[in-house]
This record gives sequence, structure tokens and C-alpha cells, in this order.
Amino acid sequence: MSGSIFGKHFTVTTWGESHGPAIGAVIDGCPAGVKLDQELIQRDLDRRRPGQSRYATPRSEADQVQILSGVFHGYTTGTPVSILIANQDQKPSDYDYLSAVFRPGHADYPYQQKYGIRDYRGGGRASGRETAARVAAGAVAKQLLAEFQIEITAYTYAIGAIEINPNRFTPGLIISHPLAMPDPEAAAQASQFLDRMAEEKNSVGGVVACTVTGMPAGLGEPVFEKLDAMLAKALFSIGAVKAVEIGSGIQAARMLGSEHNDWYQYQDDGTLLKKTNHAGGILGGISDGSPLKLKAYFKPTPSIGQEQRSVNTSQENISFAITGRHDPVIVPRAVVVVEAMVALTLADYLLIGATSQVANLRRLYKG
Repeated sequence: MSGSIFGKHFTVTTWGESHGPAIGAVIDGCPAGVKLDQELIQRDLDRRRPGQSRYATPRSEADQVQILSGVFHGYTTGTPVSILIANQDQKPSDYDYLSAVFRPGHADYPYQQKYGIRDYRGGGRASGRETAARVAAGAVAKQLLAEFQIEITAYTYAIGAIEINPNRFTPGLIISHPLAMPDPEAAAQASQFLDRMAEEKNSVGGVVACTVTGMPAGLGEPVFEKLDAMLAKALFSIGAVKAVEIGSGIQAARMLGSEHNDWYQYQDDGTLLKKTNHAGGILGGISDGSPLKLKAYFKPTPSIGQEQRSVNTSQENISFAITGRHDPVIVPRAVVVVEAMVALTLADYLLIGATSQVANLRRLYKG
């Protein structure tokens, strides 16, 4: 299957299906000498892991990471880093009744049209299970970025129409609350709303916000591979993402130039700052040194327990209801997936940027 490789210099290939024996990732291009803490990889996988709250699928997976290559005595060696995550709680028979059904909101029909065959066990490669491999690879990228004090923080900004209030922002809730929503009042409202959705056998979407601090100016390309374009590509590659905003996003279309332009100002210590950050940290496709500001908009989980109308492989109109283990909302578990895709993009551009000036090569090879 084409399209399973991401990146140019820091490349990631993910593999495996939802109900196959395992999923995993191969990272190529990671520089040697990065101190790699396997516990940090596991911590991110645990944030995405199913079965941890009533708002997630009850599928029970340990998601225990295994690093098979590319690391020696705790440091990357410059060779491919191969990561394996076993699928332990497989129930492929749960999907037998869907083998001939094209589920609304799923990739069943286009997969069948493209390949003439599809893995109906949880959607195969189209399943959200694939994102575990991205999270593991992203955790490696984060540890490379940490060498340069670049930090990525994502969180649930909204569930349905319930948004956080920035004045009540409580960072600790990103990790401690099952909805990863850093506003105690909004999180309580969202919890009640999700309980009602569960009773109605329905699902809901939401928004993940992401901020990157410690960004150097100069990462990105000026034309087709702009940093914002590649970040958007990375986030849109997450199966349920339907829109991406950077900076002021769609609000920019309603603003005046005098409102949207970010004014520069030198501080007393000589550092250059922007008075505002409507650009979201990117100008002309290149980072400007300000924090990156992004939002990813997720559709509702398409697997719902209500009766739905669709068609089958015999070209019959049918009615059916989906049973089994599914998330009523995927946004909280997708928070760390957003972080991973942003990390993979920035790690790639960090390496690409190293060759943008001959002075960099002189320092490396001439000393």
C-alpha cells in the first residue's frame, strides 16, 4: 500500500492492521547520539491506550513498546529504529457480520473500490489503532526535539460545542483528566454530555489544540513545502481530522490587515518579539521563532449503536446497527496523536534546515 511513509529526512513507515498480530513503525534518518528513554515512549503510548475510561473503547491493549533495532546502550545509532507493538486483545470475529456491509462514515467502500479487497476487521489500516505506531515514532521525534528545548503540548480544546475557557486553563488536567481537557468546568460539562451521548448510542467530535514552544526561526520551505502546509498534511493524515487551523485560522478571513499583522518589537535585552501571534508562528512557510499555534478538528466517531441505513456488497439497501467496542469520542485519545504528528514534522524540518546554508556545512566539516 502506498502512502505509508511520512517525512523526507526523518522518515517514518507504519505497518500493521487493527486485528493483525502487531503494528509498528520503522524510523529512518534519526541522527545517532540521541538519548532515547523507552519509558517516555511508553508514557505517550499509555496516553493513547484504549480501555482507560468510560469515554474510550473497552478494548484492552497493553500497548507495550518493543524497540527491535537502532538503539545501543540507550542511544540511537543512526541506523533504522524499528518499533513493534503487539495486538493482544483481538476479536476479529466481532466483525464477521460486517464483512459484506459498507459502514457509513468509514473507509469500507473506497477501500473496496481501490483495492478490490478490504480487511473488515475493525477497518484494517483505516482503523484508529494504526495511530499507536505514530505515537511511538513521535515519542522518538520528541526526544530529538528536546535536545533543542522544543516542547509540544496538545490538549482537548472542545468536545462538541463545549469549549474550554482560557481563563480557567489548568495544565495538570491534560494528563490527569480522562478527557485531557484543561478546564475543570468545561470538562465536567463535557463528561455529562458524553454520558448522554452514550445513552443515546451516539458519538461526538471535537477539537485538539496544540502549542509548540522553543521554536527557532528559520524552519520550513518557502513554496510548496511550507512548514504550515506540511503540518496541515501531517494532521490531515490522522483519519478523523476534517479541518486544520494555524494561528488565527478561519478568523483571519474576517480580520483587517491592521488587526491580523503581528507587530515586531525589540526587548531591552535585544531579543525580538511579536506583540501578537495571529500568524501562529509561521510566516511565508517558515517559522518566525514565536510559538506554533495549531488546531485540529475531529469528526464524530462513525461507529455508533443506532440503527443506520447503508448498502452491502450484493448491491442491496440494508438497515443495521454496529455492535462491539468503540469510542464515543476519539478526541481525548487523539491529543497525543496530534503531538506525535507535529513532532515528526518538526524533526524532519530540523534536519532539512541544517543544510539550508553553506555556513552550516563549513562548521560541520571544516571546524
